[in-house]
Amino acid sequence: MSGSTLTKDKPAPTPRTGTANPFVAITQNLRESGIYIAFVVVVVLFAILTDGLSLSPGNITNIVLQYSYVLVLAIGMLIVIVAGHIDLSVGSVVALTGAVSAQLVIGSSQPWWVGVLAALGVGLVIGAWQGFWVAVVGIPAFIVTLAGMLLFRGLTFFVLNNVSLSPFPQQYGKIATGFSNGLIGGNGYDAFTLLIAVLAVVAFAVSQVRTRIVKIRYQQVVDAMPLFVLKIVAVAAVVMAFAWQLANSRGLPYVLVILAVLILTYSMVMKSSVFGRQVYAIGGNLAAAQLSGVNVRRVNFWIFVNMGFLAAVAGVIFSSRSNGAQPSAGNSFELDAIAAAFIGGAAVTGGVGKIQGAMIGGLLVGVISNGMQLLGVDQSLQSVIKGLVLLLAVAFDVFNKRRSGVR
Repeated sequence: MSGSTLTKDKPAPTPRTGTANPFVAITQNLRESGIYIAFVVVVVLFAILTDGLSLSPGNITNIVLQYSYVLVLAIGMLIVIVAGHIDLSVGSVVALTGAVSAQLVIGSSQPWWVGVLAALGVGLVIGAWQGFWVAVVGIPAFIVTLAGMLLFRGLTFFVLNNVSLSPFPQQYGKIATGFSNGLIGGNGYDAFTLLIAVLAVVAFAVSQVRTRIVKIRYQQVVDAMPLFVLKIVAVAAVVMAFAWQLANSRGLPYVLVILAVLILTYSMVMKSSVFGRQVYAIGGNLAAAQLSGVNVRRVNFWIFVNMGFLAAVAGVIFSSRSNGAQPSAGNSFELDAIAAAFIGGAAVTGGVGKIQGAMIGGLLVGVISNGMQLLGVDQSLQSVIKGLVLLLAVAFDVFNKRRSGVR
């Protein structure tokens, strides 16, 4: 029989489907599903406690604007933590890059985009500096970034001459506070925001279908069709509800567009690129990664260069939202970013974590903080609650490891 006949008569691969029971599917993968359940519970709880005020269009828009820079930092911090490191300096880098931008734009009357480019350049230099000490010299990242936290905070005071600088020109301010509204009309709402949401849902559905087809082709386990459809419908409902609230407020925030581009880009990098797989390999088993030919020094170096770049992006966003630069800017931002990564499912020992998990973790912290502010909870109690949330998230990670037999 000819080779062409054999190919023609070859049966199509049979999909290996998992359970169709949503509850069983959730309990089988608590590390990923737990954060989404917690997020839904927290959102519903504060919606009830605030009589729906937490889900109002204006408040949802404020959450996006207020916590966007934390989410940007969380992207970079997730990559750092997956590789088995930590970065304590990002808050100081946010302050320094914002200070450099302010000195150029406000102090020297340079165009707004010069300040943005200078801030990004400073962030890359800082990342290369810290990457050198970690990757080449071999000093633990904890020590290097602890030193960086002090060093860059001191440089911030020096750049600003111990005073605040404000205000930025209107174009710079629009980076974090501008909106796209009325581009294609809408009767009482922004139609463009809804159009972008529809396109995002379609893109997500197409991506999920393509991923499912590839898994079936390679005879990997996929979700049962009812559960697969339910996941797409649930995501579509959440995205469209979110977009509807934005459309009924001030439209599509520019900073949300920036954040969406970063999330999509880094999700693809961590999932599909050689660099992303090497980061997971280093964090999962350093010795095995070295034996398999991974250039650990080079990967670690670029991890911190990337963290410096994203800290600079967050610095531009924060200074834009603050309409100025202050020597004390960025205090405790590193703790918020670390909390977002761990709450979002990153493993304490490295090797585990996803960008979308860190985003949900950051939003969870943001929703909790925002909800407590709406309820008038005392600031000291807010810190206690956020600390307990972080502790429980790490305890949940430890529980999952023991449950699966991993030490």
